Amino acid sequence: MSMERILLIGTFPNLTHLKVFNFGRHIALNYFTHQSIFQHIFKHQITELILENSDQDSGIILSEEYTANVYAPILTFFENLTHLSIVESSFISQYPPLSICYLPSNTFFSSILKKLCITVESINDCFHLLDGRLKQLTTFIVEIRYINNNSRIVHNTNDLPNLKCFSLTCYDETDAYDNQVIPILRRMTYLEKLTLYIRIRNRSTFVDGTNLHEDILIHMPRLRKFSFHIATEIRFDDSVHHLSDNDIQQTFTDIGYHQIACSVNYCRKYRAICHVFSLPFIFNRLEKITNKFPNIIFNHVIYLRVADAIPFEYEFFIRITKAFPSLKYFSIINVTPPLWNFNSYTADNIDSRSYIEYLNLTSLSVNYVDDYYIEQFLLDTKTYAPRLTEIKVHFHRLQTVTENFTRDATRYNCRNIKRLIFEKTMNYPKQLYLYFPSLED
Repeated sequence: MSMERILLIGTFPNLTHLKVFNFGRHIALNYFTHQSIFQHIFKHQITELILENSDQDSGIILSEEYTANVYAPILTFFENLTHLSIVESSFISQYPPLSICYLPSNTFFSSILKKLCITVESINDCFHLLDGRLKQLTTFIVEIRYINNNSRIVHNTNDLPNLKCFSLTCYDETDAYDNQVIPILRRMTYLEKLTLYIRIRNRSTFVDGTNLHEDILIHMPRLRKFSFHIATEIRFDDSVHHLSDNDIQQTFTDIGYHQIACSVNYCRKYRAICHVFSLPFIFNRLEKITNKFPNIIFNHVIYLRVADAIPFEYEFFIRITKAFPSLKYFSIINVTPPLWNFNSYTADNIDSRSYIEYLNLTSLSVNYVDDYYIEQFLLDTKTYAPRLTEIKVHFHRLQTVTENFTRDATRYNCRNIKRLIFEKTMNYPKQLYLYFPSLED
């Protein structure tokens, strides 16, 4: 039933909270205007608004245009709005981000908004949202698409006395942590709750407990709860001392943080990565996990990307299924097979004792792997993935592993696949469609 049909049933004089599914530009232009038939409800009654945005960030629509026409009018039209959350309609979708850097300074302004949950295009938009246009903001939950060092804008450096809860998530790797992220966090001297998910690259040292204390935490004397996942990728040479997990763990113990886990991996020549995170792990996404990861359960993770130059042995995948019971989206990057002579040894005759179950897995990405890993997932004697419906793979590799779409041993695990995502579009052979009978057009 549509929102319009529901709201036409009665007058709803006590309605103050509204959640809109399948929100998009069409909803905003038809209902969030002064000509709306529901103006009396929206304009004066609604104090809390949650929008599940189903519009896709295709790159065709400019973010500034979308912001001016869809997001900005919301704060003007809903006169008593104190809580606004704009969230994804699904995990794999991305809606057009808020972008206000080059719009008038009174864009997206409110003197009463207390809570905002939104995705923005860049950290510059985050700076603008904290320039005084939302003075009563106490809770700010933001996902930032990218954080870079290209900003020429002079930002407000005043403290934010009303802000008590802040959450920053950026899935894209950044080399601007020290120049952009730390300055914005240092303004939050009254903060009581901080959540931080960030992936840092090209830094000279790992971000550890000592860094966090000196750069951020010492400036937040009222902080009561700090949840985080910080991944730092560094370059090093032979003169650099290799730090261990215990070395990193000790830096957190020294500042009174005991419920943390870490993993240091010198995974490639002259490159290393360090993951540090608070426990329990609250995030739903984890990237660049290597052969070496902590022996804990990541109950909330539904998206996982693993990558290493060292082969992933069969036991590694057994560990994955135990550590990530909710896994739905699995991406693997590894071009080295566990057995060097692939022509002599295949996944058929490796560790016949184990049978791996991925009970929630729906999407598998194996674009950048050796054939061994593709074979392992398709062999019905090795893998059981009853909900797997999507595979991202190179066509010729899939063709090889399935023996030109005739191999019986891999046929069963292909029966439910509805979507194959190849590197390019081409005319595929008839055998492909016979081998994958559930494929959708």
